[in-house]
Amino acid sequence: MQSPEHAANEEVAWRKNDRYFEAIRRHGGDVIVLDEDTGLDERAAALAAMDGLLLSGGADLDPALYGEEALPTTVVEPGRDALEQSAFEVAEERRVPVFGVCRGMQAVNVFRGGSLVQDIEGHTSPAYPAPEASSHDLEIEAGTRLATVLGEGAATVNTYHHQAIRPEQVGQGLRISGYSPHPDGDLVEAFEDTDPGRWLMAVQSHPERTEFTSPEFERLWASFLDAARAYSSR
Repeated sequence: MQSPEHAANEEVAWRKNDRYFEAIRRHGGDVIVLDEDTGLDERAAALAAMDGLLLSGGADLDPALYGEEALPTTVVEPGRDALEQSAFEVAEERRVPVFGVCRGMQAVNVFRGGSLVQDIEGHTSPAYPAPEASSHDLEIEAGTRLATVLGEGAATVNTYHHQAIRPEQVGQGLRISGYSPHPDGDLVEAFEDTDPGRWLMAVQSHPERTEFTSPEFERLWASFLDAARAYSSR
């Protein structure tokens, strides 16, 4: 999670983080919050005990992680990058369920060896908590886990990102499960692990923002928590 103490607006950062906590708790989950200020011992204990890993939205990843120099529009949080990369490595080793949201999707992609478009036009919205949001279409790929959860065909999603993933930038072991149209070519809107036995899903939109999200997206949170409970009971 983003550390509110390091955010430009601490109150807004807490409100944004709370939306994720609420989504987890709605489906019976317990939240353990880690941010860049969390001590090493506390991090290690939490990662050893976790039954699922949520990588949430926030600032840009450092482009150095995928071999590029930062553009002027790129805003990074190196401490958060380091924490989330280590958390993902533990999740990979332990094969716990992983759910990536917006920045979290981009983080999974980069940690799996992929890269990003550092700046893309047409997918931003007024800053949270503005009472309106932009939206675009999501084309769900048939036969994917995402299609099983949400149903096949098209949906409408909110859009809060200025960075993106093109199909040719997708990391290793990831299957594209959703696209969004863009004048410069389709962008990856969702992906999942190619291993059907591994619950790893990520979406570019913000399903925790229920006021701007179709009700069926609540099933993504339910599926994540179901997978975490199944992992815990193994």
